[in-house]
Amino acid sequence: MDAVNVGKVRKRVLVAGGAGFIGSHLCDALLADGHEVVCVDSFVTGVRANIAPLGNHPAFRLVRQDICEPLAIDEPLDEIYNLACAASPPRYQADPIHTMMTSVVGAGNLLALAVRHGARFLQASTSEIYGDPEVHPQPEDYRGNVNATGPRACYDEGKRAAEALCFDYLRLGRADVRVARIFNTYGPRMRADDGRIISNFINQALRGEPLTIYGTGKQTRSFCHVSDMVAGLQALMCVEPNPKAPVNLGNPGEFTVGELAEMIRKRVPGAGAVVYRPLPEDDPRRRRPDISRARNLLGWQPRIPLSQGLEETIAWFRLKSEGRRRRRGDTDSTYRQTA
Repeated sequence: MDAVNVGKVRKRVLVAGGAGFIGSHLCDALLADGHEVVCVDSFVTGVRANIAPLGNHPAFRLVRQDICEPLAIDEPLDEIYNLACAASPPRYQADPIHTMMTSVVGAGNLLALAVRHGARFLQASTSEIYGDPEVHPQPEDYRGNVNATGPRACYDEGKRAAEALCFDYLRLGRADVRVARIFNTYGPRMRADDGRIISNFINQALRGEPLTIYGTGKQTRSFCHVSDMVAGLQALMCVEPNPKAPVNLGNPGEFTVGELAEMIRKRVPGAGAVVYRPLPEDDPRRRRPDISRARNLLGWQPRIPLSQGLEETIAWFRLKSEGRRRRRGDTDSTYRQTA
Protein backbone atom coordinates (compact mmCIF):
# COMPACT_ATOMS: atom_id res chain seq x y z
CA MET A 1 0.00 0.00 0.00
CA ASP A 2 1.43 3.40 -0.95
CA ALA A 3 2.08 6.28 1.43
CA VAL A 4 -1.09 8.09 0.40
CA ASN A 5 -3.23 5.19 1.65
CA VAL A 6 -1.38 4.51 4.92
CA GLY A 7 -3.92 4.31 7.73
CA LYS A 8 -6.85 3.43 5.46
CA VAL A 9 -8.65 0.14 5.98
CA ARG A 10 -8.05 -2.17 3.03
CA LYS A 11 -11.35 -3.67 1.88
CA ARG A 12 -12.32 -6.34 -0.60
CA VAL A 13 -15.05 -4.88 -2.78
CA LEU A 14 -17.21 -6.60 -5.38
CA VAL A 15 -18.36 -4.41 -8.27
CA ALA A 16 -21.12 -6.02 -10.35
CA GLY A 17 -21.10 -4.46 -13.79
CA GLY A 18 -17.48 -3.51 -13.21
CA ALA A 19 -16.58 -3.54 -16.91
CA GLY A 20 -19.32 -1.04 -17.70
CA PHE A 21 -19.07 2.71 -18.07
CA ILE A 22 -19.54 3.80 -14.45
CA GLY A 23 -18.45 0.46 -13.02
CA SER A 24 -14.99 0.55 -14.59
CA HIS A 25 -14.34 4.06 -13.26
CA LEU A 26 -15.43 2.85 -9.84
CA CYS A 27 -12.99 -0.09 -10.05
CA ASP A 28 -10.20 2.39 -10.86
CA ALA A 29 -11.10 4.60 -7.90
CA LEU A 30 -11.30 1.70 -5.45
CA LEU A 31 -7.92 0.33 -6.53
CA ALA A 32 -6.41 3.82 -6.30
CA ASP A 33 -7.67 3.95 -2.70
CA GLY A 34 -5.78 0.74 -1.92
CA HIS A 35 -8.69 -1.72 -1.92
CA GLU A 36 -9.02 -5.13 -3.55
CA VAL A 37 -11.63 -5.39 -6.31
CA VAL A 38 -13.61 -8.36 -7.56
CA CYS A 39 -15.17 -7.27 -10.87
CA VAL A 40 -18.21 -9.29 -11.97
CA ASP A 41 -19.50 -8.75 -15.49
CA SER A 42 -21.31 -10.79 -18.15
CA PHE A 43 -20.11 -8.46 -20.94
CA VAL A 44 -23.62 -8.09 -22.30
CA THR A 45 -23.00 -4.34 -22.28
CA GLY A 46 -19.66 -4.18 -20.43
CA VAL A 47 -16.50 -3.63 -22.47
CA ARG A 48 -13.26 -5.54 -21.91
CA ALA A 49 -11.19 -2.55 -22.98
CA ASN A 50 -12.54 -0.60 -19.97
CA ILE A 51 -10.78 -2.94 -17.54
CA ALA A 52 -7.90 -4.12 -19.75
CA PRO A 53 -5.37 -1.84 -17.95
CA LEU A 54 -6.31 -3.57 -14.68
CA GLY A 55 -5.62 -7.08 -15.93
CA ASN A 56 -2.22 -7.34 -14.26
CA HIS A 57 -3.11 -5.41 -11.11
CA PRO A 58 -2.43 -7.68 -8.11
CA ALA A 59 -5.54 -6.44 -6.29
CA PHE A 60 -7.95 -6.94 -9.21
CA ARG A 61 -9.86 -10.09 -10.14
CA LEU A 62 -12.39 -10.58 -12.93
CA VAL A 63 -15.31 -12.99 -12.68
CA ARG A 64 -17.29 -13.40 -15.89
CA GLN A 65 -20.86 -14.16 -14.86
CA ASP A 66 -24.44 -13.02 -15.28
CA ILE A 67 -25.80 -11.95 -11.90
CA CYS A 68 -29.11 -13.63 -12.77
CA GLU A 69 -27.25 -16.77 -11.68
CA PRO A 70 -26.26 -17.15 -8.00
CA LEU A 71 -22.68 -16.09 -7.32
CA ALA A 72 -20.20 -18.37 -5.60
CA ILE A 73 -17.61 -15.96 -4.22
CA ASP A 74 -15.47 -17.70 -1.61
CA GLU A 75 -13.20 -14.92 -0.38
CA PRO A 76 -14.60 -12.54 2.27
CA LEU A 77 -16.31 -9.40 0.97
CA ASP A 78 -16.65 -6.07 2.77
CA GLU A 79 -18.73 -4.15 0.21
CA ILE A 80 -20.85 -4.90 -2.85
CA TYR A 81 -21.80 -2.34 -5.49
CA ASN A 82 -24.55 -3.41 -7.89
CA LEU A 83 -24.17 -1.54 -11.18
CA ALA A 84 -25.03 -4.55 -13.35
CA CYS A 85 -27.80 -3.68 -15.77
CA ALA A 86 -28.09 -2.20 -19.25
CA ALA A 87 -28.96 1.46 -18.67
CA SER A 88 -29.65 3.09 -22.04
CA PRO A 89 -33.11 2.66 -23.64
CA PRO A 90 -31.90 0.93 -26.85
CA ARG A 91 -29.82 -1.51 -24.78
CA TYR A 92 -32.36 -2.38 -22.11
CA GLN A 93 -35.22 -2.59 -24.62
CA ALA A 94 -33.23 -4.97 -26.84
CA ASP A 95 -33.87 -7.79 -24.32
CA PRO A 96 -36.51 -6.46 -21.93
CA ILE A 97 -37.04 -9.76 -20.12
CA HIS A 98 -33.33 -10.04 -19.31
CA THR A 99 -33.36 -6.39 -18.19
CA MET A 100 -36.17 -7.06 -15.74
CA MET A 101 -34.56 -10.26 -14.49
CA THR A 102 -31.18 -8.53 -14.05
CA SER A 103 -32.82 -5.73 -12.08
CA VAL A 104 -34.79 -7.97 -9.74
CA VAL A 105 -33.35 -11.51 -9.69
CA GLY A 106 -29.81 -10.18 -10.08
CA ALA A 107 -30.25 -7.76 -7.20
CA GLY A 108 -31.71 -10.60 -5.13
CA ASN A 109 -28.67 -12.79 -5.79
CA LEU A 110 -26.29 -10.01 -4.82
CA LEU A 111 -28.27 -9.20 -1.68
CA ALA A 112 -28.09 -12.87 -0.69
CA LEU A 113 -24.33 -12.70 -1.23
CA ALA A 114 -24.16 -9.60 0.97
CA VAL A 115 -26.01 -11.43 3.74
CA ARG A 116 -23.68 -14.43 3.46
CA HIS A 117 -20.57 -12.26 3.78
CA GLY A 118 -21.93 -9.56 6.08
CA ALA A 119 -21.04 -7.06 3.34
CA ARG A 120 -22.42 -3.54 3.00
CA PHE A 121 -24.50 -3.24 -0.19
CA LEU A 122 -25.09 -0.32 -2.57
CA GLN A 123 -27.79 -0.54 -5.22
CA ALA A 124 -27.40 1.62 -8.32
CA SER A 125 -30.97 2.68 -8.96
CA THR A 126 -31.98 5.33 -11.47
CA SER A 127 -33.79 8.59 -12.07
CA GLU A 128 -35.99 6.55 -14.44
CA ILE A 129 -38.01 5.41 -11.42
CA TYR A 130 -39.55 8.92 -11.55
CA GLY A 131 -40.83 8.25 -15.09
CA ASP A 132 -42.11 11.32 -16.92
CA PRO A 133 -42.19 13.46 -13.76
CA GLU A 134 -44.99 15.77 -12.74
CA VAL A 135 -42.82 17.27 -9.96
CA HIS A 136 -39.75 19.33 -10.85
CA PRO A 137 -36.99 19.07 -9.79
CA GLN A 138 -37.36 15.50 -8.54
CA PRO A 139 -36.87 14.94 -4.78
CA GLU A 140 -36.51 11.43 -3.38
CA ASP A 141 -39.98 11.49 -1.80
CA TYR A 142 -41.64 11.95 -5.21
CA ARG A 143 -43.22 8.60 -6.14
CA GLY A 144 -43.01 9.03 -9.87
CA ASN A 145 -45.17 8.82 -12.98
CA VAL A 146 -44.25 5.54 -14.65
CA ASN A 147 -46.08 3.59 -17.36
CA ALA A 148 -45.99 0.07 -15.90
CA THR A 149 -46.76 -1.61 -19.25
CA GLY A 150 -44.82 0.59 -21.69
CA PRO A 151 -41.60 -0.16 -23.58
CA ARG A 152 -39.44 1.40 -20.84
CA ALA A 153 -41.15 -0.50 -18.01
CA CYS A 154 -38.63 -3.37 -18.06
CA TYR A 155 -36.04 -0.93 -16.72
CA ASP A 156 -38.20 1.58 -14.82
CA GLU A 157 -40.29 -1.00 -12.98
CA GLY A 158 -37.37 -3.40 -12.64
CA LYS A 159 -35.40 -0.77 -10.76
CA ARG A 160 -38.42 0.19 -8.65
CA ALA A 161 -38.89 -3.46 -7.67
CA ALA A 162 -35.17 -3.75 -6.87
CA GLU A 163 -35.45 -0.73 -4.56
CA ALA A 164 -38.39 -2.36 -2.77
CA LEU A 165 -36.34 -5.53 -2.30
CA CYS A 166 -33.37 -3.56 -0.98
CA PHE A 167 -35.43 -1.72 1.61
CA ASP A 168 -37.10 -4.96 2.70
CA TYR A 169 -33.64 -6.41 3.41
CA LEU A 170 -32.76 -3.22 5.30
CA ARG A 171 -35.98 -3.10 7.36
CA LEU A 172 -35.58 -6.77 8.30
CA GLY A 173 -32.03 -6.08 9.45
CA ARG A 174 -30.58 -8.64 7.04
CA ALA A 175 -28.18 -6.28 5.26
CA ASP A 176 -26.77 -2.76 5.44
CA VAL A 177 -28.22 -1.45 2.16
CA ARG A 178 -27.87 1.95 0.51
CA VAL A 179 -29.71 3.06 -2.66
CA ALA A 180 -28.42 5.67 -5.13
CA ARG A 181 -30.76 7.09 -7.75
CA ILE A 182 -28.39 7.90 -10.59
CA PHE A 183 -29.24 10.69 -13.03
CA ASN A 184 -27.75 11.09 -16.52
CA THR A 185 -24.01 10.45 -16.36
CA TYR A 186 -21.43 11.01 -19.08
CA GLY A 187 -17.69 10.95 -19.72
CA PRO A 188 -14.91 8.79 -21.19
CA ARG A 189 -15.73 5.10 -21.78
CA MET A 190 -19.31 5.68 -22.81
CA ARG A 191 -20.16 3.22 -25.56
CA ALA A 192 -20.45 4.85 -28.95
CA ASP A 193 -23.50 2.70 -29.72
CA ASP A 194 -25.32 3.00 -26.40
CA GLY A 195 -27.99 5.33 -27.76
CA ARG A 196 -27.52 7.97 -25.05
CA ILE A 197 -27.95 11.57 -26.02
CA ILE A 198 -24.38 12.78 -25.41
CA SER A 199 -22.69 9.84 -27.14
CA ASN A 200 -25.16 10.08 -30.04
CA PHE A 201 -24.53 13.79 -30.56
CA ILE A 202 -20.74 13.53 -30.24
CA ASN A 203 -20.43 10.64 -32.67
CA GLN A 204 -22.75 12.25 -35.20
CA ALA A 205 -20.79 15.49 -34.92
CA LEU A 206 -17.41 13.77 -35.37
CA ARG A 207 -18.72 12.04 -38.51
CA GLY A 208 -20.00 15.36 -39.88
CA GLU A 209 -23.56 14.09 -39.76
CA PRO A 210 -26.71 15.95 -38.68
CA LEU A 211 -27.40 15.84 -34.94
CA THR A 212 -30.70 14.04 -34.38
CA ILE A 213 -33.06 15.51 -31.81
CA TYR A 214 -36.12 13.48 -30.86
CA GLY A 215 -39.06 15.76 -30.15
CA THR A 216 -38.86 19.56 -30.12
CA GLY A 217 -35.51 19.77 -28.33
CA LYS A 218 -37.14 21.71 -25.50
CA GLN A 219 -37.19 18.72 -23.15
CA THR A 220 -34.53 19.05 -20.46
CA ARG A 221 -31.84 16.85 -18.96
CA SER A 222 -29.13 17.16 -16.31
CA PHE A 223 -25.66 15.70 -16.89
CA CYS A 224 -23.21 14.51 -14.23
CA HIS A 225 -19.57 13.76 -15.05
CA VAL A 226 -18.61 10.17 -14.26
CA SER A 227 -15.86 11.18 -11.81
CA ASP A 228 -18.38 13.15 -9.76
CA MET A 229 -20.78 10.20 -9.87
CA VAL A 230 -18.15 7.74 -8.63
CA ALA A 231 -17.29 10.09 -5.77
CA GLY A 232 -20.98 10.23 -4.85
CA LEU A 233 -21.35 6.44 -4.89
CA GLN A 234 -18.32 6.01 -2.66
CA ALA A 235 -19.58 8.69 -0.27
CA LEU A 236 -22.96 6.96 0.01
CA MET A 237 -21.34 3.58 0.62
CA CYS A 238 -19.20 5.00 3.44
CA VAL A 239 -21.58 7.42 5.17
CA GLU A 240 -22.62 6.75 8.75
CA PRO A 241 -25.28 6.19 9.87
CA ASN A 242 -27.19 4.47 7.07
CA PRO A 243 -29.47 7.08 5.42
CA LYS A 244 -32.31 4.48 5.30
CA ALA A 245 -33.69 6.29 2.28
CA PRO A 246 -32.76 6.62 -1.41
CA VAL A 247 -30.32 9.37 -2.35
CA ASN A 248 -30.35 11.25 -5.66
CA LEU A 249 -26.93 11.54 -7.32
CA GLY A 250 -26.71 13.83 -10.31
CA ASN A 251 -25.90 17.33 -11.47
CA PRO A 252 -28.73 19.84 -10.88
CA GLY A 253 -27.64 21.95 -13.85
CA GLU A 254 -30.51 21.75 -16.35
CA PHE A 255 -30.15 22.06 -20.14
CA THR A 256 -32.54 21.61 -23.00
CA VAL A 257 -31.66 18.96 -25.54
CA GLY A 258 -31.38 21.74 -28.12
CA GLU A 259 -28.85 23.60 -25.95
CA LEU A 260 -26.78 20.43 -25.56
CA ALA A 261 -26.74 19.91 -29.32
CA GLU A 262 -25.46 23.45 -29.88
CA MET A 263 -22.77 23.06 -27.19
CA ILE A 264 -21.44 20.01 -29.00
CA ARG A 265 -21.73 21.53 -32.48
CA LYS A 266 -19.61 24.50 -31.35
CA ARG A 267 -16.90 22.16 -30.09
CA VAL A 268 -16.71 19.89 -33.14
CA PRO A 269 -15.74 21.61 -36.41
CA GLY A 270 -17.65 20.18 -39.34
CA ALA A 271 -20.62 18.97 -37.29
CA GLY A 272 -23.85 18.83 -39.25
CA ALA A 273 -27.03 20.78 -38.65
CA VAL A 274 -29.80 19.65 -36.29
CA VAL A 275 -32.61 17.43 -37.56
CA TYR A 276 -35.78 16.50 -35.71
CA ARG A 277 -37.51 13.13 -35.34
CA PRO A 278 -40.62 12.03 -33.38
CA LEU A 279 -40.27 11.66 -29.60
CA PRO A 280 -40.16 8.02 -28.41
CA GLU A 281 -42.98 6.72 -26.23
CA ASP A 282 -42.76 7.62 -22.53
CA ASP A 283 -39.66 9.77 -23.02
CA PRO A 284 -39.52 12.15 -20.03
CA ARG A 285 -40.06 15.84 -20.74
CA ARG A 286 -37.98 17.18 -17.82
CA ARG A 287 -35.29 15.63 -15.69
CA ARG A 288 -33.37 17.39 -12.92
CA PRO A 289 -32.36 16.05 -9.51
CA ASP A 290 -32.98 17.68 -6.19
CA ILE A 291 -29.68 16.81 -4.48
CA SER A 292 -30.40 18.43 -1.11
CA ARG A 293 -30.23 15.04 0.62
CA ALA A 294 -26.85 14.21 -0.94
CA ARG A 295 -25.47 17.61 0.08
CA ASN A 296 -26.74 17.32 3.64
CA LEU A 297 -26.01 13.65 4.34
CA LEU A 298 -22.91 13.03 2.22
CA GLY A 299 -21.38 16.48 1.89
CA TRP A 300 -21.39 15.73 -1.85
CA GLN A 301 -22.13 17.78 -4.90
CA PRO A 302 -20.82 17.64 -8.47
CA ARG A 303 -17.82 19.81 -9.29
CA ILE A 304 -17.25 19.46 -13.03
CA PRO A 305 -19.33 21.82 -15.20
CA LEU A 306 -20.85 20.45 -18.40
CA SER A 307 -18.66 22.71 -20.57
CA GLN A 308 -15.48 21.19 -19.10
CA GLY A 309 -16.79 17.64 -19.10
CA LEU A 310 -17.87 17.85 -22.73
CA GLU A 311 -14.39 18.93 -23.81
CA GLU A 312 -12.89 15.85 -22.15
CA THR A 313 -15.58 13.51 -23.47
CA ILE A 314 -15.34 14.80 -27.04
CA ALA A 315 -11.54 14.42 -26.91
CA TRP A 316 -11.95 10.79 -25.76
CA PHE A 317 -14.46 9.96 -28.51
CA ARG A 318 -12.24 11.67 -31.09
CA LEU A 319 -9.26 9.59 -29.99
CA LYS A 320 -11.31 6.37 -30.21
CA SER A 321 -12.65 7.37 -33.63
CA GLU A 322 -9.16 8.07 -34.95
CA GLY A 323 -7.99 4.73 -33.60
CA ARG A 324 -10.77 2.92 -35.47
CA ARG A 325 -9.90 4.75 -38.67
CA ARG A 326 -6.22 3.83 -38.33
CA ARG A 327 -7.11 0.19 -37.81
CA ARG A 328 -9.33 0.23 -40.88
CA GLY A 329 -6.54 1.93 -42.83
CA ASP A 330 -4.03 -0.71 -41.74
CA THR A 331 -6.40 -3.44 -42.85
CA ASP A 332 -7.00 -1.77 -46.20
CA SER A 333 -3.25 -1.27 -46.72
CA THR A 334 -2.53 -4.93 -45.90
CA TYR A 335 -5.22 -6.04 -48.28
CA ARG A 336 -3.88 -3.88 -51.11
CA GLN A 337 -0.35 -5.18 -50.59
CA THR A 338 -1.40 -8.84 -50.70
CA ALA A 339 -4.17 -8.69 -53.29
